[in-house]
Amino acid sequence: MKKQLLIVDDEITILKLLNFVLSNEYDLVIKTSGVEALSWLEEGHSPALILSDLEMPYFDGSSFIYNLKISGFYRDTPVIILSGASNLNERVAKMPFQLDAFIPKPFNPAQLKEAISNVFRKYDAIGN
Repeated sequence: MKKQLLIVDDEITILKLLNFVLSNEYDLVIKTSGVEALSWLEEGHSPALILSDLEMPYFDGSSFIYNLKISGFYRDTPVIILSGASNLNERVAKMPFQLDAFIPKPFNPAQLKEAISNVFRKYDAIGN
C-alpha cells in the first residue's frame, strides 16, 4: 500500500508536475489552499506527510502549518515546504515550529523525492 501525501499548493502547473513526479510511488491528495487542506484533515484523514507551499491566498502555508503543529492530532505529521518565496531561508528560520525539510522552487524532482525518502527514513527510525 502506498503512503499518502497531502499536497497543498495553489499553482496548477506545480500540482500537475508533482502529480507526474510522485503519483507512481505515493497516494496523492491535492488541495489548492490551506482552507481546503484543513477541511480535509478535519474529516479525520491522516496523511503520512504534508507537502505545502508557503504563499497561497486566504490562508497561507505558514498559518496552515502553524495550525497543524499546535493541534493534538497533526503536530507529529512530517511537513516539507516547497516554495518560490525569495526569502525562504529567512522565513523558515523565523517559524515557531520545526519543519522536516524545505525546498525552493523551481525544484529538482530527484531532490524532492530524496527529501521525502529521507523524512520517511527518519520517522521510521524513531518509530513514528
